[in-house]
Amino acid sequence: MKKTITLKGVDLQTLLGVADTHVRLLNDTFSTDILVRGNEIKLDGQKDDVEMVHEIIHEMIQTLSRKGVLTKKDVHQLIKMTRSENGHKEDVPDDVIHYGRKGAIVPRTSGQKNYVGMVNNNDIVFSVGPAGTGKTFIAVAFAVAALENHDVTRIILCRPAVEAGESLGFLPGDLRDKVDPYLTPLYDALNEMVPTNKLKLILNKNIIEVIPLAYMRGRTLNNAFLILDEAQNSTLMQMKMFLTRLGVNSKAIITGDITQIDLPKNSDSGLIDVLNVLKGVDGIGFVELNENDVVRHKLVRDIIKAYDKANGGNK
Repeated sequence: MKKTITLKGVDLQTLLGVADTHVRLLNDTFSTDILVRGNEIKLDGQKDDVEMVHEIIHEMIQTLSRKGVLTKKDVHQLIKMTRSENGHKEDVPDDVIHYGRKGAIVPRTSGQKNYVGMVNNNDIVFSVGPAGTGKTFIAVAFAVAALENHDVTRIILCRPAVEAGESLGFLPGDLRDKVDPYLTPLYDALNEMVPTNKLKLILNKNIIEVIPLAYMRGRTLNNAFLILDEAQNSTLMQMKMFLTRLGVNSKAIITGDITQIDLPKNSDSGLIDVLNVLKGVDGIGFVELNENDVVRHKLVRDIIKAYDKANGGNK
């Protein structure tokens, strides 16, 4: 079956999404070829799917006209609604965090599902667990989704640059040249979710800032999504400083692995301290991930178990 939709007075880029993300979402959900030529969208595929895509695109146009914006979350909800009305029960999962460059980002383990639930229900969440459990990746996915859904206007991603220490000032280049090696995991996560051209633009405009923890001092951040990664390497004062940067309409996720502390022996970890200090505070959630939540190479889980066994099971 074939259908054609003629667009009049519609912002095509907003309707289709950045890098056609809304179109890719429809393509991933339905057996329909979607071809955009000028002001026309041509649909070709199975009759039921073409009719549903036709209906969804019209609803997308109405939503865009009414709100002035159209987000992936809006498209996701329209797909769910339309499929449900047409008797489809196997529609898009409820727990999609964000639609990245490689498709839907969803929790893949029970621990990750708990993590997602905590973020949805709290303004500050601490996610603690070993390498490979998705702590950072899920946090960045939430931040990017919040930005694209216009829930926040900026993202602040930071890590303690412990390895650099005082030698930071002696490294060549400007601030970004000096600290970027320590922030690479955050850039890696961003690259999985945001098209390259768009990412460069929003980094240059400081809509997304990737900075070392020390440069957070003295700031108050409203309408922002804050992430502190590798928080086990923050000191007590640094952790307090980071948490008190939170402004109006802001959220924060703090991630870390308390078995991988690189601080000097005379310094206590701010992450370990805060897990006791803030326990029971309303609006703050805590998640503990373990080797069962590892989603990297299958050997990573075995490596973690082996180290735990060698250390007598102590973390």
